[in-house]
Amino acid sequence: MKRVMFVLMLLPMSACAQSANYLDTIPVFWRTLYADGGEGLYCGARFRAHDRSYNIEHVFPMSWVTRSLRCGDRQSCRRNSPRFNQIESDMHNMYPARKDLNAERGSYPFREIRGERHVERGCDLEIDHRSRVVEPRPASRGNIARAMLYMADRYELKLFDRQRALLMNWHRADPVDGEERRRNRLIAEVQGKPNPWIE
Repeated sequence: MKRVMFVLMLLPMSACAQSANYLDTIPVFWRTLYADGGEGLYCGARFRAHDRSYNIEHVFPMSWVTRSLRCGDRQSCRRNSPRFNQIESDMHNMYPARKDLNAERGSYPFREIRGERHVERGCDLEIDHRSRVVEPRPASRGNIARAMLYMADRYELKLFDRQRALLMNWHRADPVDGEERRRNRLIAEVQGKPNPWIE
């Protein structure tokens, strides 16, 4: 046992992070990327550190991943699929979002919705529950696109042609900014790999 522990201590942080599960990754995510607070993905409002009204949004929904891997529900996948655990704990796919908006988005795909029916005043997020689609604010579309495209490429996850075409448009229309580069660099230091869509 002592020998195993010694070997683990010698491994670089990135090697250990690759085998981490999502629950272990949560405190690393907040401590590494948002120790002083930050900006919510969907409304763009600033939040302070330890704000309990925010949680982690998986931009590429985990329900899509469970279906793709055919490993059962999310809890079953956590118990039985090392691949699912690697995918779920990848911080390139994780952004802070208000809990209520994260829940309301659910696993709806992203689209552009006709009209301007925002979920609330001052928040440019549109959700069409009838069509089961979401339109995020323009300032977050590039971030969302690059997270989704990374996940599809990195883990060979399915994106329908229409969704990929939209994400490519968003990637071009909303270029990488300094905050996204900062996140990418810090995640690469922890996980060992950057998101090439950002680089």
